[in-house]
Amino acid sequence: MSIGELSVSVNAIVAASPLPALTATVGVYIVACRLHTLARKNPLANPVAISVLLMIAILYLTGTSYSAYFAGAKLIHFLLGPSVIALAIPLHHQMPRLRRALVPLLGGLIAGSATAVASAIAICVWLHCPFVTVASVAPKSVTTAVAMLISAKIGGLPSLTAAIVILTGITGATLSNVVLDTVGLRRDDVRGFAMGVASHGIGTARAFQISEEAGAYSGLGMAMNGTMSAFVLPVLLPILSGWLI
Repeated sequence: MSIGELSVSVNAIVAASPLPALTATVGVYIVACRLHTLARKNPLANPVAISVLLMIAILYLTGTSYSAYFAGAKLIHFLLGPSVIALAIPLHHQMPRLRRALVPLLGGLIAGSATAVASAIAICVWLHCPFVTVASVAPKSVTTAVAMLISAKIGGLPSLTAAIVILTGITGATLSNVVLDTVGLRRDDVRGFAMGVASHGIGTARAFQISEEAGAYSGLGMAMNGTMSAFVLPVLLPILSGWLI
């Protein structure tokens, strides 16, 4: 059997049933978590980053198209929504403290969100990127599902946005502790909120490894940043489009 025939056969198997894609995805993540544990939970051995690399290798070696794989793994994609909603549980436990810290949290949200968007736009302008790239990169610190909707609304490419969002999350989860230690931030609530605003769901998963408090504040930061970005970016980017093009 030629490589082309093998590729067609594998694509047909993956398209016929969701089981191969689901098994591969779950299996790859289990392996990635095991490697993360063997590396003594070193941030550089981020399970999401390892999973992405392993999954890319599997799809490439088997000649499986991404569209065929994604069609089979839709259940996991669907579960992204309920998993984000589930973050409300630890958030609820921290509600009394959250009410008392509302003003500082809003200040941190505005500063963090503005920095994320401004840095993305500045890099794109520096590299002379077209407006469609700017619109795709601007919501990089928003959780994937929301970022893709924002990107489509403001004239970006949702697929490019998804890739940038995942890269941002992995980078944030990997480097957050080093950066926050360097600037002297030790409180779990502050660290968690910063991770949520800057690196959304992947950063939140990393924050829960620190403590439940850090995870709760990270989930809050992710939700607040996503909400604010959904309102602000569709208004801001069209205003800036004349200057950016």
